[in-house]
Amino acid sequence: MKKLGFGLMRLPLKNPSDQTSIDLEEFKRMVDIFIKRGFNYFDTAYPYHGGQSEIAFREVVSKRYPRELFTVTDKMPCWNVSKESDLERIFNEQLEKCGVDYFDYYWLHALNHDYVKTMDRVDGWEFIVRKKAEGKIRHIGFSFHDDSKLLEQLLINHPEVEYVQLQINYLDWDSPSIEARTCYELCVKYGKPVIVMEPVKGGSLAKVPEQVEQLFQEFNPSASPASWAVRYAASLSNVYMVLSGMSTIEQLEDNTKYMQDFQPLTSEEQTCVTQAAEIIQNKIAIPCTSCHYCTDGCPMGICIPEYFNIYNTLHQFGREKQWNNTSVYYKVQTMTHGRASECIECGQCEAHCPQHIQIINNLKLVAKTFEK
Repeated sequence: MKKLGFGLMRLPLKNPSDQTSIDLEEFKRMVDIFIKRGFNYFDTAYPYHGGQSEIAFREVVSKRYPRELFTVTDKMPCWNVSKESDLERIFNEQLEKCGVDYFDYYWLHALNHDYVKTMDRVDGWEFIVRKKAEGKIRHIGFSFHDDSKLLEQLLINHPEVEYVQLQINYLDWDSPSIEARTCYELCVKYGKPVIVMEPVKGGSLAKVPEQVEQLFQEFNPSASPASWAVRYAASLSNVYMVLSGMSTIEQLEDNTKYMQDFQPLTSEEQTCVTQAAEIIQNKIAIPCTSCHYCTDGCPMGICIPEYFNIYNTLHQFGREKQWNNTSVYYKVQTMTHGRASECIECGQCEAHCPQHIQIINNLKLVAKTFEK
């Protein structure tokens, strides 16, 4: 199996302000190229694209291709589970939405301290083991968004899991909040292959500061910034698959080109990436990956990732170059979404943020910048 997977959480949209408006025709073109080039791994989840990602997968992949030509990963949305019967109901709904009889891979989704308590209480671990025994799941595991101490405890308590999905990229490798290196090394220690999510950190490593772009260009003029990020993650020996949330045919063309015959980073390239990380660390103000976990329950309808992206663009490229563009884009977003200043500080967004961002304080920063 080739080491690049198609993450279905950033699909092409007809309306950029509506996550449910997936452009199925464009998605079909992307999938056809992906499969034609020998790639077959797809990753979806219950909440992606406002609940439409699984359905899009069914319409574009499972209805159009023989089952043996693709593998699909789905995940149990732990936050939607309050009692044991919810597990069966949601799982069956996911099979129907994806248009398949079984999942090749199935995870307990986005485990943290709270969701682990929920899965322990409703026997979520036993549920996925049982579904594997029934032939409804081929491989079981979990995706993880918390500290390394909890991860090690889970690996000790649940030797039955086969894979762990982790956020790994060259910017977060030594991050004290993400602990990518420590979590990866724990998976190596306990013999669990890793599926990598967010290798390009929500696209922020595809659009790098000018100084970093020059650094990459001098080393390899034909390599895109995104290729450095994906290859960095794929070069780790215990990584089984690297997911990329591709939104355009151009992104898919680029990714499949350099991952068709994957070559790990050389020692010289590793040094180049380390230098790039040091530069970028000083440029990114808010480490948001645009996963949108924060927005589903926002009572004010604030498009948090979009506002953070606007602010980061201004911070990275300077007021002189980007003020006009970013200020206009902010005003456009506020026409259909709540303003940053309308945050009521309920905290639901921070409870769901995999990056542990202080969202409330950063929204105040956005408001101060763009709502003068």
